[in-house]
Amino acid sequence: MTIRYNAPATLTFTLICAVVLLLNGIFPGLTKAWFSVPGRGGFDARSIPEYARLFTHIFGHADMNHFLSNFAFILLLGPILETTYGSGGMIIMTVITAFVTGVLNILIFPTGIMGASGIVFMMILLASFTNFSKGEIPLTFILIMLLYLGREVVNAFAANNISEFGHIIGGLCGSIFGYLQPSRR
Repeated sequence: MTIRYNAPATLTFTLICAVVLLLNGIFPGLTKAWFSVPGRGGFDARSIPEYARLFTHIFGHADMNHFLSNFAFILLLGPILETTYGSGGMIIMTVITAFVTGVLNILIFPTGIMGASGIVFMMILLASFTNFSKGEIPLTFILIMLLYLGREVVNAFAANNISEFGHIIGGLCGSIFGYLQPSRR
């Protein structure tokens, strides 16, 4: 029996995020400097690193609990989705979701964001489309949308340091990807 690197996009993403978290413990401030997106008014359009952060914010996590809560879902859903949509497809969807959440955050919200929660919600909603047929909307999708995104809309009015917006946008991205891109099966 051998161990197989069965979901390269998911496992590589997990490894990069773990390394970033470890390096931030050695070099405090690394995550804030390179792996987070500032809020409205904090983006310097003349700085090349600022544009990179629109993508790299998904690799940064505040602490081990933040990392574990995201990757419990990512490691569960990612391999299934890679089988359905391919590693390349998952990378493209992840990059687009990172960019969309980053750009909308700097345009709309005063606080910064970091972490892969938007990717988690993209995967959750995308997973509900894995048995999608043209001309149909799966009931599981509607229920997941109501449960997960509905909870985030309600929680958006609570005072906390969680970007429910990032979750909602990630979920909307996953919904769009699932609807527009049929699975490879």
